[in-house]
Amino acid sequence: MIKNIDHIGIAVRSLEEALPLYTETLQLELEGIETVESQGVKVAFILAGNTRLELLEALSPESPIAKFIEKRGEGVHHVALGVDNIEDRIQQIKEAGLRMIDETSRLGAHHAKVAFIHPKSTASILYELTERPE
Repeated sequence: MIKNIDHIGIAVRSLEEALPLYTETLQLELEGIETVESQGVKVAFILAGNTRLELLEALSPESPIAKFIEKRGEGVHHVALGVDNIEDRIQQIKEAGLRMIDETSRLGAHHAKVAFIHPKSTASILYELTERPE
């Protein structure tokens, strides 16, 4: 079962350049910044009411975020859906005929388990399943 929209991932060229829009102009709270080497990104977490915005900066030109920006420009990258048991959800989604990018979960930011659903199965929207640790 989907619990909530955990966060919305937004690809940016530079956290340093992007953050003032969110923290100063929109007056949202910066929760923290974390590097996720396994995904090739530096991530800024912005509190936005009962969800978060996750600003994603590529660590290298080979990063999926760098490739996304090169192809589509900065902007919404993915929508993360909070789940309780990610492995069960992955199996249910596969049984429903959707294509997964990740066949099993992997470690993401905040030590959460994450897995992505292929956007070719979801009207070109990249969805991330996220199971946060207790």
